[in-house]
Amino acid sequence: MSTIRKAPRNLLRLFLQGVIILAPISLTIWTVVAVFNWIDDILPNTLHNLFPGFVDINQFGLPRRIPGIGFVVFIGLALLVGYISSSFLVSRLVDIADHALERIPGIKLIYTTIKDFVEAFAGNKRKFNKSVLVSVMADDVWQVGFITQEELHEFHLQEYVAVYVPQSYAFAGHLYFVKRDRVRVLTDISSTDAMKFAISGGVTEIDDEQD
Repeated sequence: MSTIRKAPRNLLRLFLQGVIILAPISLTIWTVVAVFNWIDDILPNTLHNLFPGFVDINQFGLPRRIPGIGFVVFIGLALLVGYISSSFLVSRLVDIADHALERIPGIKLIYTTIKDFVEAFAGNKRKFNKSVLVSVMADDVWQVGFITQEELHEFHLQEYVAVYVPQSYAFAGHLYFVKRDRVRVLTDISSTDAMKFAISGGVTEIDDEQD
C-alpha cells in the first residue's frame, strides 16, 4: 500500500529530474538552430529582394533556400571582411562609411547604438571586461556590475563612474552613476564568470581556477 502511495511522488521526482537534464540541452539546441536558420535566411531573402526572379518561391511563399549555403556564405564573407579590413584602402573606406552613417539623422541613432553594443562585447572597445561589486540600493547591499565609463566629465560628475548592472534571466540591465568608493573591483573572478553569475541569478558556480 505504501508503494502505491509513493508511486505518484516517484514519478514526479523522475519527471523533474528529466526536465532538469533536458531543459538546458533543448534550449541550447533550439538557440543554436534558431541563430543558424536566421543567418542562413539572410542570403535568399536578400537575393529575393534585390532580384525577385532569381530565387524560387516555396509553397509557403518564402524564398527557397539550400540549407547551409547562406550560413557558409555569411561566415566566409565575415572572414573575408575581417581579413581585408587591415589594409589601408579598405580601412579608409570603412571609416568613410562609418562617418557618413553617423551623420545621417535617424540612421545615426540606430547605427551608433548597434555599433557600440556590438563593440561592448567584442573587438578592441570591449566594455564588459571590468567586473565589480557596486552598492546602489543600500550601504550593505551589493550587486554584480561592470564599469563602462571611468570618467563622466560630460555629466559634471567628477568622482563618479558608470556601472552597468545586468538583470537575472533577462537580456537587459540598468546603468548607474555611482561614486568610486561604492565600487569594488573583482580581481579573483573573470568578467565572463561574473556575467554568468549575475544573469543566472547567482546559481552558477564560480570556477576556483581562473585564467
